Amino acid sequence: QVQRVESGGGLVQTGGSLRLSCAASGRTFSSATMAWFRQAPGKEREFVASINWSGASTYYADSVKGRFIISRDNATNTVSLQMNSLKPDATAVYSCHSAPPTSAAWGRGTQVPVSS
Repeated sequence: QVQRVESGGGLVQTGGSLRLSCAASGRTFSSATMAWFRQAPGKEREFVASINWSGASTYYADSVKGRFIISRDNATNTVSLQMNSLKPDATAVYSCHSAPPTSAAWGRGTQVPVSS
């Protein structure tokens, strides 16, 4: 089995901060590039941020650069997303997955509503 369970979502006001976590299982986590994606209602899923196997290299979508920080802890098979200066356009369901995504199933994600 492979599992990715997202948590940490919840209502946050504009300008606030939130930290999301993704707990993964499986033997490949420590050697895999991981990423956060998000999908707003009625929109396509989009890339947010990624981090390589060691955590030394990160990449961010233009929309979140300077405000979001991705990190990982291979000892606990966890990838996190620190979200700062949140705006209403960040409202979405956030999910973690390998990058680029494989055929493996997506998890349920965690919902982040950002109020004005």
